[in-house]
Amino acid sequence: MDYLYNPYFTKRHTAFAKNGMVATSQPLAAQAGIEIMQQGGNAIDAAIATAAALTVVEPTSNGIGGDAFALVWVDNQLHGLNASGPAPQSLTIDKVKAAGHEKMPTHGLTPITVPGVPAAWAELSKKFGKLPLLKSLEPAIRYAEEGYPLTPILGKYWKIAYNRFKEIGTSEEFHAWFETFAPNGRAPEIGEMWRSPGHAEILRLIGASNAEAFYHGEIADKIGAFMEKHGGYLRKSDLERYKPEWVTPISTNYRGYDIWEIPPNGQGMITLMGLNILSELPAPIPHDVHSLHNQIEAMKLAFIDGKAFITEQADMPLDYRELLSKDYAEKRVQKIEEHAIIPEPLELPKGGTIYLAAADSEGNMVSFIQSNYMGFGSGIVIPETGIALQNRGADFSLDEEHPNALKPGKRSYNTIIPGFLTKDGQAVGPFGVMGGFMQPQGHLQLAVNTIDYQLNPQAALDAPRWQWVEGNKVLVEPEFPNHLAQALARRGHDIQATVDSGSFGRGQIIWRDPETGVLSGGTESRTDGAIALW
Repeated sequence: MDYLYNPYFTKRHTAFAKNGMVATSQPLAAQAGIEIMQQGGNAIDAAIATAAALTVVEPTSNGIGGDAFALVWVDNQLHGLNASGPAPQSLTIDKVKAAGHEKMPTHGLTPITVPGVPAAWAELSKKFGKLPLLKSLEPAIRYAEEGYPLTPILGKYWKIAYNRFKEIGTSEEFHAWFETFAPNGRAPEIGEMWRSPGHAEILRLIGASNAEAFYHGEIADKIGAFMEKHGGYLRKSDLERYKPEWVTPISTNYRGYDIWEIPPNGQGMITLMGLNILSELPAPIPHDVHSLHNQIEAMKLAFIDGKAFITEQADMPLDYRELLSKDYAEKRVQKIEEHAIIPEPLELPKGGTIYLAAADSEGNMVSFIQSNYMGFGSGIVIPETGIALQNRGADFSLDEEHPNALKPGKRSYNTIIPGFLTKDGQAVGPFGVMGGFMQPQGHLQLAVNTIDYQLNPQAALDAPRWQWVEGNKVLVEPEFPNHLAQALARRGHDIQATVDSGSFGRGQIIWRDPETGVLSGGTESRTDGAIALW
């Protein structure tokens, strides 16, 4: 039986609940969040439970060794958490080049940066949670110990990763990846049980120590010893030095709604820049080629500037607020013509996941994202722990003059971005779209679908998506209307229809009615998405 074959159109409707809601890309993880909420936890505890479960039930996209960001609405205030990790202190451009690399490698020991995920869980639990961290991790521990059957999209990407690592992961440092994720000499099949006892034990240690064991104790010792043995750069001292950062979220007002993102080093401001440019143009109209053209051109301009300038704020060549200003939007909108253009970065003034949304009956809401970056990340797993380490350092530049140049202790440009929507100072709710450089484009399209087109949460997610890649190249989904694709092509866009929707992002939405407190949510049809309700 082919679990990826479905010749028939399927449709989901918006889900509603009053006491609690968790939306994410894997049903068991969504249920883990609701389970913790029903045991006395709030939306923050539920988000932690869901995130931890996802490291077990969707390891193709995230893990204990990755990064995380969160936007948290508590007591009518939005808080931001940046739990992305920096480059190891011993990792330098000279060392990477001396090892024979002209650019940062994408796999192996070199692109590994400090993991922020365990610290994010501990920080969220300490600041806003109701339950002990270990309690919130119980469902994830159970799934790791007892095992679970693979869902269809999970199985699809697990097999893709296995075939990739079979080619590139032939040296000794990759052995633990195969021992952990291909224990029978192959990727597990859809519907087949998989378990990871070592993963369970690590989660138990993280929970019992509020992540201290990961950064200062026995887990840190294991990571440091493995990296030193195999010639990697990450050390226990890098883990000991790490702290996540509470940040002030950034926003823009788009047609009466405030869209919120995490400030740099995240790429969320690209969404805000694109929406600012769109604000200078007539309001988008559904199924209109001119509106689609404007959205694509606005995103191209915002993206090309974001990629040129976003990194650690201290290393950006200009204040990020300049890129969010009306002056910037007015200057960039002048570049939009009737035909597609190939954008160049703005002239400077002289002088690359899983996503989840959670909400409870108290009004607490969480927009949370964590990632190992390119699928399983670096391909490096610490033996007998289930800890797959991220490859976020792959985005660093080896050009010393580039804003995102590699430096010890520096955080790279980061693709993962949670989103949040408010109106007149009240929470509407969390939203997000995971998937590398699709994420800001997905955020912009969800904002337009919701605000301009007045689509419900599920329809806003289901609407066919486009994805700018480079130059004038724009990918469109198989369901994208052909007449619109042809009309965009006549405007100079290099339109390429895909046969698969896997690269177009995977999103979740939860909105809250401010008068009744009723929650409405949508989940991603492009993956094994699910909403758990209470």
